[in-house]
Amino acid sequence: MGGESTRAELIETLRRHVRDERVLRAIAAVPRDRFVTEAHAHDAWANEALPIGGGQTISQPLVVAHMCELLDIQPGERVLDVGTGSGYHAAVLTALGAHVWTIERDPELSRWAEENLRAVRARRVTLLTGDGSRGWPQGAPWDAINVAASARGEIPPALIDQLAVGGRLVLPVGDELVLVRRRDDGTLDRRGAGGVRFVPLIEE
Repeated sequence: MGGESTRAELIETLRRHVRDERVLRAIAAVPRDRFVTEAHAHDAWANEALPIGGGQTISQPLVVAHMCELLDIQPGERVLDVGTGSGYHAAVLTALGAHVWTIERDPELSRWAEENLRAVRARRVTLLTGDGSRGWPQGAPWDAINVAASARGEIPPALIDQLAVGGRLVLPVGDELVLVRRRDDGTLDRRGAGGVRFVPLIEE
């Protein structure tokens, strides 16, 4: 199948589950084939997670779309993206108008992500290397935090501490996707948002 027709088919599949047209346009705008390995290029527009090396995966497009919809990104917002991987999720967040700081513990993957993001001319992205479970306090507070790895049991406290008033945090906890929002009075609202499967969030 040709790349464009496959892209269109993916968007039609996602439209059955995702209501936010801004998110669908962002997914369509980012060439996912740039963010997968050559061995999986023929599956780039399939609605499935794919291995990218280092024990990591590029997330299923439906999961990326769902997480972006939950985050409700507005243009100009400052977003921390934990778990850069190949850079795909960061690219979608920037396509929604966010300024993204994306952190990856594997320097080699981070370098590849930088190449990918440069190739697709994704702007407003700062790449960082380090322990994403600690967030990035130098840039806090964040309007939104996206985590593409599963926390073990509890949300890392640093991520909650770095969330701005009105900010949203989306991350998997075990096999459940969780949305946390900081209310105007500083308290937290937490709710489950469906089952998912992610690689573990490695906390040093």
